[in-house]
Amino acid sequence: MTLSDDPELSALKDMHVGLFDLDGLFCHKLMSGTKAGKLAVTGYSFCDVIHAWDSAEQQWEDDRTYIDRPARIFPETLRRWPFSLDAGIVIADFTGDYGENSPRNQLLKQLARADAMGFGVTAAFEYEFFLLDETADSLRAKGYRNLEHFAKANRTYSLQSAAAYGDLFDGLRSCMETLDIGMDSLHTELGPGCFEAPLAVTSGIKAADDAALFRNFARAYFARNALTTVFMSKLSPDLSGQSGHFHISLRKGDAPAFADPDAPDGLSIEARHFLGGLLQLMPEMLVFTAQTVNAYKRLVPGAWAPTWASWGVQNRTAAVRIINDTPEATRIEFRVPAADSNPHAVMAFCLAAGLWGIENAVEPPEPLSGSAYEASPAPAARFPRDLVEATDRLEASDMARELFGDAYVDHFVRSRRHEVSDYLRQVTDWEVRRYLELF
Repeated sequence: MTLSDDPELSALKDMHVGLFDLDGLFCHKLMSGTKAGKLAVTGYSFCDVIHAWDSAEQQWEDDRTYIDRPARIFPETLRRWPFSLDAGIVIADFTGDYGENSPRNQLLKQLARADAMGFGVTAAFEYEFFLLDETADSLRAKGYRNLEHFAKANRTYSLQSAAAYGDLFDGLRSCMETLDIGMDSLHTELGPGCFEAPLAVTSGIKAADDAALFRNFARAYFARNALTTVFMSKLSPDLSGQSGHFHISLRKGDAPAFADPDAPDGLSIEARHFLGGLLQLMPEMLVFTAQTVNAYKRLVPGAWAPTWASWGVQNRTAAVRIINDTPEATRIEFRVPAADSNPHAVMAFCLAAGLWGIENAVEPPEPLSGSAYEASPAPAARFPRDLVEATDRLEASDMARELFGDAYVDHFVRSRRHEVSDYLRQVTDWEVRRYLELF
């Protein structure tokens, strides 16, 4: 496939060519469509710093010169740029040894593994996010304090908010439609200015690409409307956390592989073993789904987020919720990831763990019938308490190295160590309030 395969798209004047960094941010260059077409054939290069800096663009590998590395453009990812009629967007990624550091490349490997086992993969993410009545300038002027929320009187599933802000959200849907990102629905959520956008189910890598692009372009769309999106895990101790729940199922040809109407809970043996693998590997590889310091402020009891490797049928307090309304729709909802997790890393981990479970016939424990917050989990099932512990567990995980390779694991670990090191030098508002008048 080439960029000129589609007559409509071949006429595009400009092309935005980009890669996703470890945080899932789309780092791109604007070039002519003609140049992008040539690079899709001859090869592409991009500065390797995007896999060696943090979200504040601070480099965490000082012994490097930051060179251009070989990369490739994926023509099949071509989409229209939503803010210009004669521009497009296409995804690229590093190749060779350096490409091992990329969560997207790791996901492609797991999808190839699923294909070799005879499975197709369908998936979708759903995102909660806050909207602030703030701009980049106002946030900085306030020092990120005393934030003004958009739709302050918002309530969950609110008719009033939907009616009052219909034009704004029609624009969001139009933006995503141009990008070929399906929005299954859109509704208000718990808290001022809180909304949820479940994305439409799709196949393979497109599920994670859609998710990553949705976050990047939702932020851009609302910024054009003088608003700020917040996808971070936990904005305030007084507000609910922001989830990035992940739905996944396997197929064998045209048939759903997770469904068996005659089995307990309607789950096939493949579904049970996929579930078993996911639950067993979840605690030691949690950092792939909770990669920031802030993420662990969400994974606490009573915050609509899981705290240990548990599962249940239609149980929203568990880490994995089985949805089995119909055989065709039977799927796993992985409720651990937050809205700020890297969707390629999340999907790569979930698929790798589940396929490992199928290969090794890993049986899950009994499902929860009550609240996961009231249960007493085994020590091995408990989640790491913070990013330090989660990073330590990933580094020590033999299974992570077997499934993803040393290069990716060590690179991810180094990036998280830097994140922790930077955080530990900070003095928070809580510490000042707590100790200033005492000591």
